[in-house]
Amino acid sequence: MSDGSNRNAAVRIGITSPIVTRVPGVSAEWEADAGIQELSQIAVVADRAGFHHLTCSEHVAVPVPVAETRGGTYWDPLATLGFLAARTERIRLVTQVLVLGYHHPLEIAKRYGTLDAVSAGRLVLGLGVGSLEEEFALLDVPFTERGARADDALSALRESLSKREPSYRGEYFEYADVVVEPCAVQPRVPMWIGGRTPRSLRRAYEFGDGWVPFGLAFDEVKTMLAKRQPPPSFDVVLSAARLDPLGDPDTTRRRLDRAIAAGATIVGAGVDAGSADHYCDQLLALAELFGREFGHLEKR
Repeated sequence: MSDGSNRNAAVRIGITSPIVTRVPGVSAEWEADAGIQELSQIAVVADRAGFHHLTCSEHVAVPVPVAETRGGTYWDPLATLGFLAARTERIRLVTQVLVLGYHHPLEIAKRYGTLDAVSAGRLVLGLGVGSLEEEFALLDVPFTERGARADDALSALRESLSKREPSYRGEYFEYADVVVEPCAVQPRVPMWIGGRTPRSLRRAYEFGDGWVPFGLAFDEVKTMLAKRQPPPSFDVVLSAARLDPLGDPDTTRRRLDRAIAAGATIVGAGVDAGSADHYCDQLLALAELFGREFGHLEKR
């Protein structure tokens, strides 16, 4: 991978959506009282400012002790992104991430294929193996086989998305002579694979179109990417949190630069804010800063 100075022209920036996920010590206080109207306001501003994507993660039911550290608020991605699809025009809608083990591949193909259709092809499927054993047990899903099952599910999805009559035969999933309609309208729905291990990166190279690491320092990401050249057009999606483009544009610029130097082709940004209005103002400032620096955000 080349360093960030040679890759700025290719970099895009999206937002890690506030409100939809609340993690103790990370989420801002104002998010606790915010709802769909505030989220819609932010999505519309991000869409019009030219941001690449917004996100929504997935947990079904978080055990109370776990929620004390991971948080217990996780909006359902399908309902949330479907609502936002109707209020935006071009921003991509990213599941970051769906837990593969919680779903049959055809369930994902149908539900999120429909989302792709109603949003005019704006879906990005962020997918992960999952790590919350208690939730697997609650949903009666095998935990110890989750890696192998996830690989088979990814193969099935790659064969089945965007097809009215999908068929697949693998180790865990097999189907044929079925109709899934509506299906995705994109010929190849982008799939970003989440994770923090070398295996997650290999899985992303093999099955996906991008990698969304979490819980890794930029130096660790750079080292992992350096061991194997990514495929053509492969995206590396790195987070840059607590940005303050209004109050501290220089630090904001440096944080973006560090993400790009680590290998990011897409940055998932989070901004500091005290309200939804302030969040929107920060997004507009970030769009101005990022567009001026890298030429990729175009206001409408």
